[in-house]
Amino acid sequence: MMHEPDDDSHAFVPRDERPSRSQRRREALDVLKLAQALASQSDAQLARVPLDDDLRAEVARTRAVKQQIARKRAEQFLAKQLRQRDDAELEPMRAVLEHDREHARREAAALHGIESWRERLIADGDAALDELMQQFPSADRQHMRQLARKARAEREGQKPLHAFHELFRALRELI
Repeated sequence: MMHEPDDDSHAFVPRDERPSRSQRRREALDVLKLAQALASQSDAQLARVPLDDDLRAEVARTRAVKQQIARKRAEQFLAKQLRQRDDAELEPMRAVLEHDREHARREAAALHGIESWRERLIADGDAALDELMQQFPSADRQHMRQLARKARAEREGQKPLHAFHELFRALRELI
């Protein structure tokens, strides 16, 4: 069996035991995506990500670059810094970013649900209000009916949508 030196060390590793070139490329692209995700986080989001001081400084340098080509190079350099880390160090970073993505998805779904209820209340009137009251018995029926009617009148009269927005806020508090 032929042995070739591994790229990362001077030890000999059988060819069959090394990751393929395609696998190494996929892993490098995953780390690049991680670097791009880190660079696109807000200060508050980045504060939750477990980074050591060196990486935090490198992420800050990358975020400071605004020109597209220079930003791409900075992200690639950040990815290079990340590739030098152990997978055990990268996994907590990925977990926090994935948790944030899931949280954002859940929030977006909740907002879409609220918007759907608002549209149904405006379009279907009392039929939708009855369904809402079945699902949320603590809701103030009169207040919701009044807001839905005002919102419908605003829409039909092409007036400012004050009740429309107020209905959304009331539904968000309820749901």
